[in-house]
Amino acid sequence: MTDNRLAPGDAAPAFTLPDADGNAVSLSDYAGRKVVVYFYPAASTPGCTKQACDFRDNLAELSGAGIDVVGISPDAPAKLAKFRDKEGLTFPLLSDTDKSTLAAWGAFGEKKMYGKTVTGVIRSTFLVDEEGRIEVAQYNVRATGHVAKLRRDLKV
Repeated sequence: MTDNRLAPGDAAPAFTLPDADGNAVSLSDYAGRKVVVYFYPAASTPGCTKQACDFRDNLAELSGAGIDVVGISPDAPAKLAKFRDKEGLTFPLLSDTDKSTLAAWGAFGEKKMYGKTVTGVIRSTFLVDEEGRIEVAQYNVRATGHVAKLRRDLKV
């Protein structure tokens, strides 16, 4: 159980994970561009669907500002494909079934849920800059209204 939270200025931990179609996607694929990397607990759950749809609905503005979006969860690629197709998601959803990337980014660990301490995915959002450094690190974000707040913070 690690609590290695990332902070602005840290190097973003590298990853290569399968997307919903089983294709490998690496953080290094985004070198030279900014990318939002967000971690969410489970595809097709109400909060995660709301958050993913918010990113989808704001993708044009984010892309226009030179920012790509990647979502990562412990779901298998087949479940991610269903989620993507059902919700019309237009950005990569990556599968981290062994949770190693989640752990490396400090997005897996103890969290409070309904007053109990549980171990699981910590809903987190990061902005990685063109050089692969963390520009923004947000842990325990809310699913609803988060993308709007992120856009305000980034002035997008």
